[in-house]
Amino acid sequence: MVPENFGEFIDELKLQVKNNVVPMSRIDDAVRRILRVKFVMGLFENPIADLSLSDKLGSQEHRELAREAARKSLVLLKNGKHGSKPLLPLPKKTSKILVAGSHADNLGYQCGGWTIEWQGVQGNDLTAGTTILGAIKKTVDPTTQVVYMENPDANFVKTSKFSYAVVVVGEVPYAEMFGDSSNLTISEPGPTVISNVCGSIKCVVVVVSGRPVVIEPYLSQIDALVAAWLPGSEGGPGVADALFGDHGFTGKLARTWFKSVDQLPMNVGDSHYDPLFPFGFGLVTEPRKEN
Repeated sequence: MVPENFGEFIDELKLQVKNNVVPMSRIDDAVRRILRVKFVMGLFENPIADLSLSDKLGSQEHRELAREAARKSLVLLKNGKHGSKPLLPLPKKTSKILVAGSHADNLGYQCGGWTIEWQGVQGNDLTAGTTILGAIKKTVDPTTQVVYMENPDANFVKTSKFSYAVVVVGEVPYAEMFGDSSNLTISEPGPTVISNVCGSIKCVVVVVSGRPVVIEPYLSQIDALVAAWLPGSEGGPGVADALFGDHGFTGKLARTWFKSVDQLPMNVGDSHYDPLFPFGFGLVTEPRKEN
């Protein structure tokens, strides 16, 4: 793919063919293959796209399917500290809950890269959808007070008498080489939010990321941990469905979750295979309709 310097590429390729560096048979092969695909697709007979179903794009039916996909892709990695009862599913009816973290109310972060723009965008103006915070507010009982603070300090959390907290942190959007990372850490102030909130009250941490990230240093503070990946525009309702027990968690890891980047690369069968969560791991919960 040459999206920018295509003129230079074409000139150089012509020169390589002229100098017999690239044979014409190679050019013919490439052209033949793409023409074959276009013939199979019927593009020469019907070059204009069929717009008869365009009104279905973004329909409620499609959004419900996206919500289901987001929900089923969630992986529950932890549910309760050692010796304590599970935190999830969360009660919908309680006095007051805290929602914190940079990714709780950010549709762009939920969608990630290759969304509207190449590198994605941040904020809630890129497309229609529902953030995790928005979905939580719609899901809990009307009498439950939902307080949102992106980066609360520990004293505020300790003194505000919250029943529990939902912390949503993760990576910022990226695509291709802009996502290259030698440390694979959660974006700041994510680690600080986890420490301030989960070190003070019961909390579930939802990680929004396109891959496993470093989480072990904070794991002992966390009561429940959910890998939400990049759940998309309907990720908010999908996450809330599982957090509050309208649906159970069923997802499994499609990738080994490492302890530290020093272990990488690490795959099943390697002599040094010692993951934080192994390939195929995922806790299961049952739906709880009445909570």
